[in-house]
Amino acid sequence: MKRHSLKEWLLATRPWSFPASAMPVAVTIVWSWAQGADVNWCLGLWALVNIIFVHAAGNVWSDIADYRSGVDASDTFGVRTLVDGQFTVGEFRRLSLCLNALAVLSGLAMVAVLYVVYGQAEALSLLGIGFAGILLSFCYPRLKYMALGDLVIALCYALLPMMGTSLIVSGTILWKVLWLAVPVGLITVAILHANNVRDIETDDRAGITTLAMLTGRPFGARLYAFEVLFPFVWLLGLMAFGIEPWWLLTAFAALPVALKNARTMLAYEQNGPESYASLDEMTAKLQLMFSLLLIVGLVLSGLL
Repeated sequence: MKRHSLKEWLLATRPWSFPASAMPVAVTIVWSWAQGADVNWCLGLWALVNIIFVHAAGNVWSDIADYRSGVDASDTFGVRTLVDGQFTVGEFRRLSLCLNALAVLSGLAMVAVLYVVYGQAEALSLLGIGFAGILLSFCYPRLKYMALGDLVIALCYALLPMMGTSLIVSGTILWKVLWLAVPVGLITVAILHANNVRDIETDDRAGITTLAMLTGRPFGARLYAFEVLFPFVWLLGLMAFGIEPWWLLTAFAALPVALKNARTMLAYEQNGPESYASLDEMTAKLQLMFSLLLIVGLVLSGLL
C-alpha cells in the first residue's frame, strides 16, 4: 500500500474550503466581543479548531459518496483524489472516521467544560447544536442528491455554528448575531451552488438532483450572482437601520471580487464551462476575504 505524506493527507480534506466553516465562527467570536460580551477566547479558539475537524470529515465523507455514485468521474471537474487513484476508498473511509472521532470527542469535552463553566442548560444546548451539526454533516451527501444541499450548507456553516459559537464564548445564545448569518451564509452557499451549476449535466448522468438542476443553468447563474452580491445589500441595510455599526463598510472592499465572480458565472454561455470550472474555489476565497474584512470592521467598532 502506498504511503502518503502528511501534506497529501491534508490536501485530501480540501483545505481551500475551510473558510466556509471557520469564518462564521471567527466572525461570531469577534462580533460577541464588539457587542461587549465577556468573551472566553480559549473556548472560542477551541470551537474554531473543532468545526474545521467537522468540516474536514464531512468533505472526505462527501467525496466517498460522490465517487461511488458516479458524481465524480474521469470526465468531471472538481475533486479527483479518488478518481485518479491517489487514495483508495478504504483510506478515505478511515480518514473520515478518524476526523469524525476527533470532532465528536472534542465536542463532548467542550460540552463538559461548558457544564462546569456555565451550567447544565448551556451544556445541553451546545450538545443539541453539536448533534444537529454532526448528523447533518453525515447525511449531507444523501440530502445533497435530493436538492437539499444548499439548505444543509446554510444550516451547518452559518446558522448552527454562529448560534453555537456565541453560546460557547459568552454562555448564552446571542440571537442578534444571526443578522450576520445571512451575508456570511449566502456566500458559503454560493460555493456549493457554483459547483452544482457547473456540474448540471454530469450530476444528471449520475442520477442525482440538485437545486441547480431544478432551476436550470440560466436561472442558476443569476441565483449565484444574487448569493454573492446580496450580502452587500443586506449589510448596508443592517447599518442603515442601526443594527450594525457603519464600521462594517470595510467588508465592501470585497465587492470588486464578488462582482468579478458574478460576471464570470453570468458569462457562462460566451466563455464555456472551463471559464467557471474553479468558481467554487474562487467563491471560497471571496468568503475568506469578506469575512476577514467584516472582522476588521467589528474590531474597529469595538475599539473606537
